[in-house]
Parts: sequence; C-alpha cells; structure tokens
Amino acid sequence: MRLPSLKHLHYLVNVHKYQHFGEAAKACFVSQSTLSSGIAALENVLGIRLIERNNKKILFTPLAEEVVQQAQHILLSVEQLTEQVQHFAQPFGGTLKLGVIPTIAPFLIPQILMMIKQEFPELKVFVREGQSDVVLKQLNEGELDLVLLALPYPSSGVVMKSFYKDRFYFAQHKDSQLNQQILDADYSNLDDHSLLLLEDGHCLRDHALSACHLEHSEKINSFAATSLHTLVQMVNNDLGVTFLPEMAIASGILNDTDIKISQLADKSKNYREIGFAWRIQSNRTEELEQLFNLVKQQISHFLPVKSLPVKEFV
Repeated sequence: MRLPSLKHLHYLVNVHKYQHFGEAAKACFVSQSTLSSGIAALENVLGIRLIERNNKKILFTPLAEEVVQQAQHILLSVEQLTEQVQHFAQPFGGTLKLGVIPTIAPFLIPQILMMIKQEFPELKVFVREGQSDVVLKQLNEGELDLVLLALPYPSSGVVMKSFYKDRFYFAQHKDSQLNQQILDADYSNLDDHSLLLLEDGHCLRDHALSACHLEHSEKINSFAATSLHTLVQMVNNDLGVTFLPEMAIASGILNDTDIKISQLADKSKNYREIGFAWRIQSNRTEELEQLFNLVKQQISHFLPVKSLPVKEFV
C-alpha cells in the first residue's frame, strides 16, 4: 500500500487554509508548480479527486474536507511528536523513572526531589519503590532510568556510584539490662534471639549484620519486621535490640520513643554506602552523571556528616 507523504498533506492543508494555490505555495516556501504537482501526487496515491478549481474559485469535495481534517490531525500529531522528542533529548527534559529501596525512600527521596526541582525544573521524576533485586531488574529491562540503593550489591551491566556513607547505630530500650560496655566490644554477647532485623530481601539486613559481624547467628530473632518504623516500635516495646541507619535516625524516626543509641565499636565497617545505579549503555549517562554530582555536593545539607549525638536518658 502506498502512503501519502507528510509534505503533500502539508500542501493540501495550506491550500484549504488559503483557498488559493499561489498563497499556499508561499506559505509552504515552494513554487506554485511544485505545490500543484504535490497535490496531484497526493490525489494519485489516494485514488480520488480532492480539489476542483477554475479561474474563479477552489472547491473541496465533501470527501476532500474529511481528508483535510484527518491531514490536520496527522500533521499536528507529528509536530507534537517532534517537539516531545526534542524536549526529551535536551538535558534534564522530559521524565526520569527513579527506583528506590524502601529503607532509603522515606528518608532521602523528599530531599532528592527537592534538589532536582530546584536545579532542573523541566525534569519530571516518577518514583517506584522496591527491593534491590527488583529495581535493578527493572533498570536492566529499561523500565527504570536510575536506581537509588544501598551498596555494595551484586549486579552486572550497571554503573554504581556512592555519594554517602550511612552509619549504623546500636539501638535498645533505655531500660534495657544489657551491659553496654561489653556489647561495644563484642556483639556476640547479645542474648540469643534478641537481635531484631528486617525480613529477608532487605539489603539493610545484610549490611547491618556485616557491620556487627553477626551473620548466621543464633542471636537473630526469627520474627522479622517489614519496615524500619515497625522495627523501631518493636525495640521501643523492649522486645529486643537492633541496628539502625543514620539517615533514619536523623529523620526523626526515634522521636517520642524511649530508645537510646550508641556508636558501633568497629568504625571500619559500621556503615552502608548510598548511591545511584544506571545502565552502562544508557543514552542519558552524561545527564545522570550530573545528577549524581549534584546530590553528592548537596547531600551534607540534608544528612549528617559527623556522628549523631548519642541519645542519653536520666
């Protein structure tokens, strides 16, 4: 099937608009003979006569009026498509699909979105929350452009860059009978099943266990929380102890609780890295690099860069 060209549809719409071949040719920046040939070619492709003319007037048949309306819609759609592609092709234009893990989203996404809105107001960011393996899979499949997650995390085909070290703190009820001096030196002295953590699948669970050197330990309670907020409430009810990330504490997650925190003794591994991941072959690499640098430069305004003060109770 032969299809009409956009150029010839453009000629037709202008002839209809000006009701004059000469004026239409000027509007299309072509000669009148070129425009007439284009209309003839369009009629040949469609297999119908579109325009009747004599020395005094131009007449569009009822069917030709329908063709003109359709041609106007087609040309408008093509124009909008072109504008949209050009807009998306501009740095920080169009949309950005951002994936983020649950143990970061409530504490950092509002700040990230604020930074982007201030620096790149034309960029629309859509956020999807999911565990690390899920959002990284969506990233590799092109459903997401960028992922905000905790590192290290095994993956392939992506660039991973860290912009913040999120330290862990030991958290317990203020009236806990645990000997803190012993715990600071060796968390293996915890009572069996006293360590409360997030359920399997949350990378924060693995990072916390690595920080306190308690992987595969009988100290871990089999009853796991689904979120950090639930975990905090369990500790606040003195059901056990846990390890909390700095960004959650800085956000006020311990407000109105009777939980006290203390620093971990081993400063060499007492944190998780927070960073971005994007596809190695992404056509937005330069743009994502700029976004990463922006967040890295400004993150200290929103999150602590020194140890949080330990909460004391009298």
